[in-house]
Amino acid sequence: MLEQIEIAADIIKNSRYCTAFTGAGISVESGIPPFRGENGIWNRYDPRILELRYFSNYPEESWRVIKEIFYDYFGRAAPNRAHRLLAEMEEAGMLESIITQNIDNLHHEAGSREVIEFHGNSRELLCTECGRILPAEESLLKILPPRCRCGALLKPNFVFFGETIPTNALSRSEEESEKSDCMLLIGTTGEVYPAAFLPRQASMKGASIIEINPSPSLYTSEITDVFIRSTAVEAAEALGKIFFST
Repeated sequence: MLEQIEIAADIIKNSRYCTAFTGAGISVESGIPPFRGENGIWNRYDPRILELRYFSNYPEESWRVIKEIFYDYFGRAAPNRAHRLLAEMEEAGMLESIITQNIDNLHHEAGSREVIEFHGNSRELLCTECGRILPAEESLLKILPPRCRCGALLKPNFVFFGETIPTNALSRSEEESEKSDCMLLIGTTGEVYPAAFLPRQASMKGASIIEINPSPSLYTSEITDVFIRSTAVEAAEALGKIFFST
């Protein structure tokens, strides 16, 4: 792994416009399980709670589970070394932006500023009628389902099944992918579209693709130039020593 780490570090240091693309795997070591797979959330909960029609018809039932997963459980998670490394790289001028599929807010908590939340986030609530956005404060979640001051139902400000990707997030992500000459993939399998197309778009534009995953993904044999077979934290610790050792 060390050789791959050193190759990746050289590519990143010599890049003109480096970006990161992150998925559920970067947050696993913060205690947040992936949604899919053997230990995925949807093995324990009914994914219908995030279907728009079901949510609208059964808001109290949906919100009970949403609060348990995204606010009581996820709310206890803290950024890990991989999140912090990306923030440090941005601060040092080595990383332009992060495109994340995650809704857990951990990149923001780690200190990253240029974060494109492709699927939205859980720290905000969106009114389903007037479109007002409110912070997801505990006071609003005491009585479920939460209501906007206009009286309408509030939903988390992330993409539900059946919703489209927010226009601004989609356009910004595509722009960053096209500008990249290096893209660092961390903890993403390449299965969820349209997000999964972004690294492919970067590759088609000539970007070097560096992938960090504990096992091969759909990207590995298709577009990956440097594959670091490792957890996100282990790889981040190794890269951090190269980038920021004194």
